[in-house]
Amino acid sequence: MSDIKIRAKSKNGVTTVKCLMSHPMETGLRKDSKSGELIPAHFIQEVVCKAKGEVVMTASWSGGVSKNPYLSFKFAGGAEGDPVEITWTDNRGQTQSATTTISS
Repeated sequence: MSDIKIRAKSKNGVTTVKCLMSHPMETGLRKDSKSGELIPAHFIQEVVCKAKGEVVMTASWSGGVSKNPYLSFKFAGGAEGDPVEITWTDNRGQTQSATTTISS
């Protein structure tokens, strides 16, 4: 169903993480063009990033985020070869995770 693409680069002691998450991100307010019925809400509620097993970023989202969201953030630390993991959980209890290693 979904896919996460991650890149993490470290420079001068700061790691920049960029990721693209495939998800429909339905608000629950949009109507189906054929049936006229509301499309049920289906959106990412929480995104967590861990570096070497420690949480470095947490985001709480709602239906106001666009389809296939892009996320970019920085954190202090991280070295080349360290693992970075992104995990999201949506309002239906589904989760998706992906891991990469930091490059320089």
